[in-house]
Amino acid sequence: PSPRLCIALGTGLGDYASLLTGRAEIPYSDIPGLPIATVESHQGSIIYGERHGVPLLVMAGRLHYYEGYSTSEITLSVYIARALGCETYLATNVTGGLNPDYEQGDIVVVKDHIYLLPDHPLRGRNDSRLGPRFPDMLHTYNAVLRQGLQTYASSQGLTLHEGVYICLQGPSLETPAEYTMCHRLGADLVGMSTIPEIIVARHCGMRCCALSVVSNVCYPLDRLSETTIASVIDVAQQSAPRLQAYIDHVVRLCE
Repeated sequence: PSPRLCIALGTGLGDYASLLTGRAEIPYSDIPGLPIATVESHQGSIIYGERHGVPLLVMAGRLHYYEGYSTSEITLSVYIARALGCETYLATNVTGGLNPDYEQGDIVVVKDHIYLLPDHPLRGRNDSRLGPRFPDMLHTYNAVLRQGLQTYASSQGLTLHEGVYICLQGPSLETPAEYTMCHRLGADLVGMSTIPEIIVARHCGMRCCALSVVSNVCYPLDRLSETTIASVIDVAQQSAPRLQAYIDHVVRLCE
C-alpha cells in the first residue's frame, strides 16, 4: 500500500526506523538527483515499512543546507514522499533551547517558525503541478496533530511544550549575542534544519508537524555552556524513547 506519512529523523534519532515491519530500504545515492547525507549519525536512506498497521516512509538521514547543497536539493525527498502518496509530514530534530522554561532533554512540538536561511526552497520557476506559486503559511503546523499530541501527553502525565523554531544556516553554533537576538525575535528553539522541508511539504499540500528535542540550553546566557556533536547525540538518544512514543501517536492519528 502507498505510504500515508513521511517521517524525517534528526541527529541521533535514527533508531525509529528499526521499529518498522516489512522494511524496504533505498539509499539516497541510488535516487537520481538526491544528494547524499554527509553528517555523522545520519544514515542517508529512504525506508518504507509499516508501524501500527500504517504504511509510511522514514527519511533516515536528513540533508542540511550547511553541507553545501541548495535548499531545493535538500527538500527533493519531500516531493518524492508526496508523489508516493504521503499526506502528512512529521519532522524531528534536536535543537538549542531559547525559552528559559526549557530544560535539556525536553520535547517541544513546533507551533510556528522564523526562517532565516539565505536560500528559499521555492525560489525559481514554480511547477504548478506540485503546488501554488505563493503558498499560504498561516496554518503551517497542523492544529489537529498538535492538539492530539498534547492530549496524549496529558494522558501520560508528560509535559509537551509548544514553541517557535528559528532556522539559521550553521554549521557553527550561535554566539551568545545571536542566541540573545533569536530569543528577542520570539524564538523558543534554534536549529539548522527542518524548515525548508516544512515549507516544501506545505507547498505540495501535506499537513505538517515537527517535534524537537532540546539538546542544550542556550538562554539565559548564564546557563550557556560549550556544546559538542557527541553531547547532542547523547541527549537525543536519552530522549529517544519518549520521542518515539510521540511519533507513534502521530502514526496512529494517520490511521
